[in-house]
Amino acid sequence: MNRPRIAITGMGMVSALGWSADDAWSAMEAERSGLQPLGLFASPRCGHVLVGEVRGDCARRSGLRGGSRSDRLAVFAARSAFEQAGLASLTEDGRGETGVVLGACTGGMLDTECFVEDYVKGRKLDARLLRHHECASSANAIARELGLGGFRATVSTACSSGAMAVAVACDALADGEARVMLAGGADSLTRLTLNGFCSLLNVDPGGCRPFDANRNGMSLGEGAGMLVLETEESARARGARVLAFIGGYGSTCDAHHTTAPAPDGLGVFNAMRLALESAGMAPADVDYINAHGTGTRENDAAEGAAIARMFGADPPPVSSTKRFFGHTLAAAGAIEIIVCALALMNQKVPGNLGMATPDASLGFTPVQRMAPASLRVAMSNSLGFGGNNCSVIICRDGGEGWT
Repeated sequence: MNRPRIAITGMGMVSALGWSADDAWSAMEAERSGLQPLGLFASPRCGHVLVGEVRGDCARRSGLRGGSRSDRLAVFAARSAFEQAGLASLTEDGRGETGVVLGACTGGMLDTECFVEDYVKGRKLDARLLRHHECASSANAIARELGLGGFRATVSTACSSGAMAVAVACDALADGEARVMLAGGADSLTRLTLNGFCSLLNVDPGGCRPFDANRNGMSLGEGAGMLVLETEESARARGARVLAFIGGYGSTCDAHHTTAPAPDGLGVFNAMRLALESAGMAPADVDYINAHGTGTRENDAAEGAAIARMFGADPPPVSSTKRFFGHTLAAAGAIEIIVCALALMNQKVPGNLGMATPDASLGFTPVQRMAPASLRVAMSNSLGFGGNNCSVIICRDGGEGWT
């Protein structure tokens, strides 16, 4: 079935690299990591550990009164995307036809932790800290602040949530359930996630080294990535600048293990296969792969096996950008889709920062430094706990399957 081409007309992003997509790209060009010592809260169980923490006043920058840190990150990124897309003057009817799909994992957990700490230590309790606990709070905050009355959903598929939110938004547009969609992901750092990953021995205190032969774990981060999506017809009709297109996507749930991916990478392989099928493309059409690449031994090995199986002995350029931002959980897929769009716009492949010794067992060597390239099609992979995988195709044009 032919589907409308889905255009990206706005991108908003906040991360450890700054408060815009341009800030992030400039830092990536300079090979500057955003990983720094943790400053947001104390975590004695983890000791000294580098994280991708957003610096600056989230409340002031977001303009959001109340709300959790995740809400503020999400609202800031959504406003930025909305403004870039030229939707600030959207009419009331137009806002009623504009929806939101947001990927979220931690929600307002950071505030909940403060409430629990007060309770345990016998302090005066402030129940307002619990008002924004649920994951849906951030999507609701975006809709409320921007006056959006259209299709609204929250996706929580662990670390693939942001990418899955983009996929759900594309379906909503293709099915006529909305005229414009804001889609992406947002998560803040919390004690629960940082201590949890540390207890699983999944964190490299000195910073992640994706696909390195001596990799020793991930680095946790926080942030938000939001995209304005609409059909090409809608974008052209209102004279919007099209930044890139979503060519297609594929999602799978291999359910191999609660936390570990299937060693053969079959789940992510099938997600990539379905993404290519939906875009009407072959593996040879892909010019760049932004890998999930967390820096853990199991994740990188499984994804590497899937890439080798899909693309053979001569895959397109591959890199993970996790060393720049840290693993931003639900925001990761959306942030990395934005990175892919920026790569297409700038005709450069991002480098795989942090890798010193390539892992020969992977069958390919990631791009270590940012390099010029002729790019038409990029693929972004996201893998989540429970085997929740999503692969998204980003194109300079619409892709055969979406015409």
